[in-house]
Amino acid sequence: MQKKYFLLSSLALLTSSLFSSSLIVYNNGIGLVHEQRDISIKKGDKQIIYKDVARTINTDSVNIVLPTSVKLYSQQYRFDKLTMSKLLDAHIGKNVRVDARSVTLLSHNNLTSIVKTSKNNIITVKSKDIIFKTIPTSLITKPSLVWNIDASKNLKTTMDISYLIRGISWESNYILNLHGNMADLSGWMTIDNRSGKAYKKIKLNVLAGDINRVQKRRPQARYGILMQANSTGVSHKAHEGYHFYTVPFKVNLSNNEKTQIKFISQNSIPIRRKYSATLSNPLHLKSEIKHSATQYIEIKKLQIPLPKGVVRTYSKLKNENILLGESKLEHTPNNTKISLDIGKNFDIEIKESILSRSDNKQYFDTSVSYVLKNSSDKKKSIELLIPFNKNSTSTIETSKSYKYKQGNKLSFKILVDAKKSEQFSVRFRSAR
Repeated sequence: MQKKYFLLSSLALLTSSLFSSSLIVYNNGIGLVHEQRDISIKKGDKQIIYKDVARTINTDSVNIVLPTSVKLYSQQYRFDKLTMSKLLDAHIGKNVRVDARSVTLLSHNNLTSIVKTSKNNIITVKSKDIIFKTIPTSLITKPSLVWNIDASKNLKTTMDISYLIRGISWESNYILNLHGNMADLSGWMTIDNRSGKAYKKIKLNVLAGDINRVQKRRPQARYGILMQANSTGVSHKAHEGYHFYTVPFKVNLSNNEKTQIKFISQNSIPIRRKYSATLSNPLHLKSEIKHSATQYIEIKKLQIPLPKGVVRTYSKLKNENILLGESKLEHTPNNTKISLDIGKNFDIEIKESILSRSDNKQYFDTSVSYVLKNSSDKKKSIELLIPFNKNSTSTIETSKSYKYKQGNKLSFKILVDAKKSEQFSVRFRSAR
């Protein structure tokens, strides 16, 4: 008789115990599950049923190591979702109960069933009136892997298995609290589990970086959030061009739920406020144009890498937190300057207008006026970025200092006193 061993069950047939499990979650909607189990196999066993895997398991990715005395012939993914029809099929030839009577089920068509009574009478009954004592072991009611094997001897050993699942992802989000010219940064990893399985007391790791995938999956739906205990002990290690984070405590990841874990905490970070506006190419300017200035929070460098995510910047006003803006942060190595766009500044206005044009067939020749108005009660340094290609024929005449930035943009840094305006002009000349 064929024997089956239920590796993830609490039934009397249990022949293995899980003693180690871990999960690595990636940015792009996949997770790598790794488990180790003690397993007992008897000579002649033909099948192992590995119960309760995620519904989104990628069966092509299953990596299993069995002893050399166990030959592995094939693998199947099984999940028998309980229905009346499946229960009836599984009980044909077996005893069931109808109206307190024990009968043998012979056949059925879902609505009606043919049974044989203890007196060998063949009768028809309604299928819905049949009472089943148990769920037959032939039905696998949880997503499972079935391995067809041939064991040449009895053994007790450790089995390793790893496999990929879909529908689980993580992202990082940050809170930046400003205090004058200093800031405190908190980073949270958010694990979104839509894999179809809950993971209890699992060792959790996340990998920051964009690994290459043959086929991208659509992101899963997002629902409620569960906050885990704040952690300051999440460890980090650079590995093969990615960054690997390990949570120091066991984590519960419920299905269809988000879990947030604190993984970064940096206090008293020096910051600088920056105001910048990108203006028009003077060679194509035809009328007066007004611009607002974008305000940035700049951090010169941090000693830690930051995985990509959204940074929300806050400051306090009368002891109330005020959201200043949200910024998208890309993967940022350590010791790298960070510039966070938090929004448009209400009190800064820049106006550009043509003073004169003397273009001809060979040259553009344009003089432009720039007026910067600061309506706030604080002095501000404002950077103007003006597109203008640098070449052997181009000339620039102005009283203000400048430099080229980002390849083809002139950068002017103009200091404007509180509640004052500043005006200057520039003559641009370049071959057509």
